[in-house]
Amino acid sequence: MSEPIGVIVLAAGQGSRFRQVAGAGKDKLLADCAGRDGAVRSVIEQVLVNLPSGLDKRVLVTTEDRPQVIRMAQAYGFEIVLIESTGMGDSIAAGVAACPQLGGWLIVLGDMPFILPSSIERVLAGVSDDSISVPVHEGEFGHPVGFGRQFGPGLMALAGDRGAKPLFAQGRVVEVAVDDAGVLWDVDTPEALVFA
Repeated sequence: MSEPIGVIVLAAGQGSRFRQVAGAGKDKLLADCAGRDGAVRSVIEQVLVNLPSGLDKRVLVTTEDRPQVIRMAQAYGFEIVLIESTGMGDSIAAGVAACPQLGGWLIVLGDMPFILPSSIERVLAGVSDDSISVPVHEGEFGHPVGFGRQFGPGLMALAGDRGAKPLFAQGRVVEVAVDDAGVLWDVDTPEALVFA
């Protein structure tokens, strides 16, 4: 693969389940949590810290009402793509459209702070032009997911709240077995801020 792979962090979702428990004004991406390294950071910063430094093209997709998330991402070298929708499909499409020339894209969810950097590296290693690379823990598909170049048009065609799972049927899926429950752990409620 000649062109580099970029990383797209999805941070536009409103986290309604989290807000129902924590309060309407509480943004789960800004909630503090202790990372796998023991350091306490916000959820979104844990996600950004865990990404490999070798990924030069970095895009974070979010909404304009998240200035703290935007500043944090910019501090980590991310280009910001603002969207009005909070749908996952819309977010993926906007992120890939911001860098369509790449050799592939690593799609990372902004509310998954406990993924080990080594798992991310292994997923990246499984990406090729015609493949999708996905971590598997105890038989379940997790995140992040890497998409090769041939999936660019399909990713940019996504819309609404539907993610990229339908694309799995259109290419070779490389299952990367990882001993890392973090690939399945998203922060949907305040209780999930503690990794067990």
